[in-house]
Amino acid sequence: MPDQVLAAVRTGPGVTELREFPMPEIDEDSALLEVEVAGICGTDVKMYAKPPSTSPVIMGHENVGVISHAGRGFTERKGVREGDRVFVEHYVGCFHCEWCHAGEYRHCELTDWRTNPDARRYGYTSADNPGRLWGGFSQYMYLPWNAVVHKVPEGVSAELAGLVTPLSNGIEWALNAGKVGYASTVLIQGPGQQGLSQVVASKQAGASLIIVTGTARDAARLDLAKGLGADAVIDVQREDPLARVLELTGGRGVDTVLDCTAGAGTAPVLLGIDALKRREGIMVTQGEVAAFPDFPLKKLTEKSITLASARGHGFRAVELALEQLASGRFPLDRLATHSFGLDQVDHAIRALAGETGEDAIHISLLPWKEKA
Repeated sequence: MPDQVLAAVRTGPGVTELREFPMPEIDEDSALLEVEVAGICGTDVKMYAKPPSTSPVIMGHENVGVISHAGRGFTERKGVREGDRVFVEHYVGCFHCEWCHAGEYRHCELTDWRTNPDARRYGYTSADNPGRLWGGFSQYMYLPWNAVVHKVPEGVSAELAGLVTPLSNGIEWALNAGKVGYASTVLIQGPGQQGLSQVVASKQAGASLIIVTGTARDAARLDLAKGLGADAVIDVQREDPLARVLELTGGRGVDTVLDCTAGAGTAPVLLGIDALKRREGIMVTQGEVAAFPDFPLKKLTEKSITLASARGHGFRAVELALEQLASGRFPLDRLATHSFGLDQVDHAIRALAGETGEDAIHISLLPWKEKA
């Protein structure tokens, strides 16, 4: 095992540099992950451009790899062995607070970087903290006793397993927050990795009508949405999306709206409220609109709409996502469009942001890939 670990470190807004770190010491209750794939998503784009702190951070919160070294306490607690391929959730809970006892460790104060400056979360935590290797843009990653790991099923490649985070978010948001189920009618706004994952989750749950919206530049993604199970797609720049939704639903509107248009402004929210059925529809949103002074609260309450938050995933959603990947029912490999090496982190993030002209849906960062 090498003495030094190579990692890509965010050192400032839009700035990354390669650094070497000493291999962390592993005790009875910790482990070391040899990172195979670190997925890149829209959150990385935002955190790269406007980091919440000036601390050096190894980004990468969608991590898959092989357990290369582990203490006995860790393997017994987690039910894994050295050599197992695992997916590591980015949450690192305390496992003694009320949220952790309820199984909602994603809400634990220990892993909430927004409210706790000393929080632990993969891809967000400063490399100055003990363990140092707190992100997947690195050859190895440190796993403490409270890391949450999931065994990757046999036959699922590391790169395919790298889709677990968006797929588990899709399951969490569509099925749990949005209550999508048998014979549901669903409007999914935005055909990015999250929107496409929610197509799969909604189809698997038995939705009878799945509509996906996008723009002219999303033509290929809208075609992919249909390949994953969408019944209809709408180019909002060429059609009146509300009129089309009402036409498709016989004037009734949809049961659930899943807004995956982070950063697109207020228009998707307003469309979603109008596109929902007359009473008791559900709208799930990521809430990226910082200010909304003319928010139609009266219409929301008159229609008895439930406004739900799209926020992370739970343990069961990850397990279901892994099962979905193993089933081979959907061509999910089509979501993994690009891969880059550790020396290309800056380019990879900018590619996902749409700055390079590449239509990247989900990017796999491969720490052991040879330099381009």
